[in-house]
Amino acid sequence: MIKVYNKLVRDRIPEIIESSGKTCTTEILSPEEYLRMLDAKLDEELAEYHKDQNIEELADLLEVIRSAAIARGYTTEDLEQVRAEKAAKRGGFEKRILLKEVYED
Repeated sequence: MIKVYNKLVRDRIPEIIESSGKTCTTEILSPEEYLRMLDAKLDEELAEYHKDQNIEELADLLEVIRSAAIARGYTTEDLEQVRAEKAAKRGGFEKRILLKEVYED
């Protein structure tokens, strides 16, 4: 029986599959295809988080975000710096504020 996936997986997944006595086929993606598949993986992981809402899914999201940043030429330090700057300038989300309306004169 063959099960088709055609999705981006973590680096050790082929090794884990083969250690269980199964075989798999893989390919190395071009940089452009890798970015496209990272975006698809981000959507997949976000959907899984919405379904399960657990820390494992949050960790998966973080790993994909980290990988996407690096693939786009940023460092994890760049990502954290931008996050921190935005938090300092605009705040975080800890206060649970829901903006309902803005009135203009």
